[in-house]
Amino acid sequence: MAAAVADATIAELVVAAQAGSHAAFTTLYGRFHRAVHAVALARVGPADAADVVQDVFARAWTRLDSVRDPAAFAGWLMTMARNRAIDRARSRAPDDAGARELAVAPAPTAEAAAALRAIRALPEAYRETLLMRLVEGLSGPEIAARTGLTPASVRVNLHRGMTLLRERLAPPESTGGTP
Repeated sequence: MAAAVADATIAELVVAAQAGSHAAFTTLYGRFHRAVHAVALARVGPADAADVVQDVFARAWTRLDSVRDPAAFAGWLMTMARNRAIDRARSRAPDDAGARELAVAPAPTAEAAAALRAIRALPEAYRETLLMRLVEGLSGPEIAARTGLTPASVRVNLHRGMTLLRERLAPPESTGGTP
């Protein structure tokens, strides 16, 4: 049974989970938790992103019956993740954000924090795909499967996002004078 669940399509897993299969839902979690984390991290700090992931999957389990088209599960889940992350970001006081971002172990390096700030300043499509690739380690085809985007769209988003990120992280040009 475990091998059958591991090899099942997303739609098959959704149908099985809707019928009460904890193993199927656990497999869905395994396939999607990194993508949900990246969507959350695009909007909130690392400590809050972990909370959003937990909240999204708890809600997904209780609302799984509302998924009418099992093949649309990825989009349904990513929409839920975006909405929960936005809600979490709105509920945080602006002065609370810095302390919460450092409240993860290990604490992010200054370079990692700067890169995350630069990624968050990018357009949403680039933010999410870059975080899925750079932070969560998902491949282009994995990102496409988790988000419902075509592989070509993922490639374009990654390329354009990396170009913008390099520009934002590049050291300022010298003014031509001697030091």
